[in-house]
Amino acid sequence: MWQELREELRPHGLEVVTVALDTDGAQAAGLWMDIAQPEHPALIDQAHLLDELLGVVNVPSAVWIDEQGTIVRPPEPAFPGRVVLEQIELPPESPPRLVEMLAESRKIRVEPERYAAAVRDWAVRGADSRFALTPEQVVERSAPRPPEVSRAAACFELGQHLHRAGEPGAAVSWFREAHRLQPQNWTYKRQAWSFVDPLQGPSDEYEGDWLTDVRAIGAENYYPPVEL
Repeated sequence: MWQELREELRPHGLEVVTVALDTDGAQAAGLWMDIAQPEHPALIDQAHLLDELLGVVNVPSAVWIDEQGTIVRPPEPAFPGRVVLEQIELPPESPPRLVEMLAESRKIRVEPERYAAAVRDWAVRGADSRFALTPEQVVERSAPRPPEVSRAAACFELGQHLHRAGEPGAAVSWFREAHRLQPQNWTYKRQAWSFVDPLQGPSDEYEGDWLTDVRAIGAENYYPPVEL
């Protein structure tokens, strides 16, 4: 999706940089990059620094940054084109849980046409675009950072360190604490869940799982509405 929009808007100066949040790096996200062969810069954030520094709590999210390096839109759900989930057809032998997850994912509320139109307007009009926010508006829309969020980032980093050091069991308690401190951070939860189950299903290590937690809040609330 981003590749197509980049090709369309690059004559207007738009550059796209995609960042995968994945502690295992090349072993997981890197495989998908090899398949996609993106022409734009594609990075892997193994430390989840985008969570910590910019307040990213779910994917896909996007941040708009102008030519001066100033953020003109803080992190927000970002679907710039067709929703791939609508086009997926699973084979009959697929695991029942995967079928349920896909069905629930299709209920998630996104507005790709509106978002892509906003990106186009900004690429063409720059600072004159009504979608480019002032610094005051960016601060107002940015997620608050209470002490609990900072502690969650520290706990999650400790969990990642232990996971990389070959001590996944010791990492669990720190991941659980990060989830408790910042329960709305889906990137923290999905990363930890995927370490014990690629489908992010129920486990002895964690209280929640993707399907149960999404159903609890309602798939339509998985992403907050984008203010355009």
